[in-house]
Amino acid sequence: MSESSHFFAYLSRMKFIQRWGLMRNTCPENIQEHSLQVALVAHCLALIRNRVMDGQVDPQRVMALALFHEVSEVIIGDLASPIKYFNPEIKAAYGRIEEVATQRLLGMVPAALREEYRTLLFPEAADGQCLQLVKAADKLCAYLKCLEELKAGNQEFSQAKVAIERDLGRLEVPEVAYFLEKFAPSFSLTLDELN
Repeated sequence: MSESSHFFAYLSRMKFIQRWGLMRNTCPENIQEHSLQVALVAHCLALIRNRVMDGQVDPQRVMALALFHEVSEVIIGDLASPIKYFNPEIKAAYGRIEEVATQRLLGMVPAALREEYRTLLFPEAADGQCLQLVKAADKLCAYLKCLEELKAGNQEFSQAKVAIERDLGRLEVPEVAYFLEKFAPSFSLTLDELN
């Protein structure tokens, strides 16, 4: 009998890694929940690119990359953005740490499957458009989190909302504006208002 793989046992621990660690949350969010939301939004951005913006990107590839975009955190945890982006040296060092953690996870995948997972964990330059949409979706999901927290009366997220809005405006991804116009307003509504 061959040796078992710890890959999915590690990934199952995504539910234990909490996001927004420096802020009070009315509804805690873990990276497993976050990754699903990013995958859903990234898939939508890909559809918008293809159907509205006349682009050509594989929505399933975008969605798959989004599902795996935070996996290194099962080994290294979630580092709060103000720390991660404090200066270029910290950002670069954290990037190297993420790469080592991701390599470790890839090493857990059985050899017969490893190349398939390598393309998900270490996307190539050819995935540039897909990764652009994943990054935009990641930022959009942070913005949606702010809207939900503010709706719940948590002013802790008011400055984060302003900063993220600014970041979204700087992205050169027209699909973001479409998503914000068509989908984001609903996040400020109550369930009764949605009905």
